[in-house]
Amino acid sequence: MTRSAQRRRVTIVDVARHAQVSTTAVSKVLRNAYGTSPAMRERVHQAIAELGYRPSAAARALRGQTYTLGVMVPDIANPFFPEVLAGVTEQLRDTDYQVLLAPGCAGEQAEAKTIESMIDRSMDGIILIAPVSPRAHLEHVAGIVPTVVVGRHARGTIFDTVADDDTAGAALVVDHLVGLGHRRIAHIAHPETEPSCIEEMPNMIRAEGYRQAMRRHGLAGEIDIVSTRYTREGGYRGARQLLARPVRPTAVFAGADIAAMGALDAIAEAGLSVPGDISVAGYDNTPFAAFSQVSLTSVDQAGAQIGADAARLLLARIGDRARRSSQVKLSPTLVTRATTAAPSS
Repeated sequence: MTRSAQRRRVTIVDVARHAQVSTTAVSKVLRNAYGTSPAMRERVHQAIAELGYRPSAAARALRGQTYTLGVMVPDIANPFFPEVLAGVTEQLRDTDYQVLLAPGCAGEQAEAKTIESMIDRSMDGIILIAPVSPRAHLEHVAGIVPTVVVGRHARGTIFDTVADDDTAGAALVVDHLVGLGHRRIAHIAHPETEPSCIEEMPNMIRAEGYRQAMRRHGLAGEIDIVSTRYTREGGYRGARQLLARPVRPTAVFAGADIAAMGALDAIAEAGLSVPGDISVAGYDNTPFAAFSQVSLTSVDQAGAQIGADAARLLLARIGDRARRSSQVKLSPTLVTRATTAAPSS
């Protein structure tokens, strides 16, 4: 296609001419500002629809807003994070904001580069899911752009947080398994490589919640943790390690559903049955946990609600940068299914 044949981008001037109003009037309608009549808004919106006008994000940025929000996701393969994103987008459905997704990276430097790219693109606000950056860096970022942190148990002065009560969630699993008669309960954890935030990360708090619950039940001597990763491969490797124990556990608590799926693979590969030979529980209650072929017992941390709360707090932060920081902690519930039962005799 030649340059002359390319379609020219429709501008606000074109919309004004088509609607027979001023460009100022069009701008007010786009910003939903005071001073436009219902008839004028109808004419402008009709012109926008007929011309296919799309506001320029760059032009909006020059006026102070782009109506774009960035969401950084640490692992796009983990089915829990789409649940969070669904909550974010649902909360924003009746607004002018659009969400742009940025995949997270391993390590502080790579993550910082991703965050900087969102700032460079003049996004109005960002949601960071389980970031590994030091708290001081999160404060620095929040000083530049409105920020909400999801998953981290960090109390910021100028950024808001939304997190699940991971200690309570881990206790729900241990209490359930002990109630069924299990004593040899193992945990598949996710190691944290960045010492600057280790005590704030959900995976570390779940592991500590498991330890606390085991001690509370008088099972300190049965604590058994393998650290792999919250991935299907990580769960598979973790379960292989546990199955190789001289005395294998009768139940496995995986810190994420995706890791539990890998554990199920390893157990089946070893010729063992679930829950006949070994019970398995996960965390996140992702959609596949309810599949009849899986029927995984799992902790529901309400991913969609986490996302909705994060979007709500971000809009409030955009509207008032000076507001006091908010920390939302959700109470998890346990959904029991077919992968957990009393240990075999």
